[in-house]
Amino acid sequence: MAFHLFKKSTEPRPIFAALGTDMHCHLIPQVDDGSKCIEESIDCLRTLQAVGYKKVFVTPHFCSRFPNEEDDIKQRYEQLCQVADAAGITIEMAGIAGEYRVDSIFRARLDSPRFFQVAGKYVLIELSLHQQMMDADDLIFDMQTRGYDLILAHPERYPYLNIDGPRIEQFLNQGILLQVNILSLGGFYGEEARRRAFAIIERGWVSFLGSDTHNTLYCQALRDLSRSRKIEKLLEKHQFMNNTL
Repeated sequence: MAFHLFKKSTEPRPIFAALGTDMHCHLIPQVDDGSKCIEESIDCLRTLQAVGYKKVFVTPHFCSRFPNEEDDIKQRYEQLCQVADAAGITIEMAGIAGEYRVDSIFRARLDSPRFFQVAGKYVLIELSLHQQMMDADDLIFDMQTRGYDLILAHPERYPYLNIDGPRIEQFLNQGILLQVNILSLGGFYGEEARRRAFAIIERGWVSFLGSDTHNTLYCQALRDLSRSRKIEKLLEKHQFMNNTL
């Protein structure tokens, strides 16, 4: 009896209510490397709801690997919303954004602008996870000169982006906001990404946290992380902009 009384809970805790909004996830089925089916998307939405989120923006990839079309994404998103509503999901489906890779087809998209924006305010961009594209900085600056406000996704995951070097501070000085992946804080992407994530948060450089949920594997890690007192204290200590969306 005593064993059961003091057994450690494995239930998720709603600690991410402090953020309110998840502004980075891949839950439109079969459009990128995220959810593979509508059932998986619904399971992931239930997890986001269970760990405290009240609102979610979906951010499918737009890149050379996943050259998605806006009209198709809109139709699939509407289908997801209908199924979520029928399944009793209460988290608010706040809209479509996008995660735009600065890659070989980015210039064409920039020359014929069609960007889904987070809350109608920000374009979420990402860099290559492997090596720096030669003219990435020029493309980013060009985008800013056209009036776009930018969020750089998961800077802790770019091994070539030295957090102690000048480039990340250059992004900040340009007015680019940074978004760290929550699961980086739990070591989901490795120890180096975890260390870098904590470091840039402690420096006050991070404006948003995103779940970057792709599938149920990510969701299990998110549920586990929701029971972390360390993460709960981090959310109490630092102010993020998620709840302004």
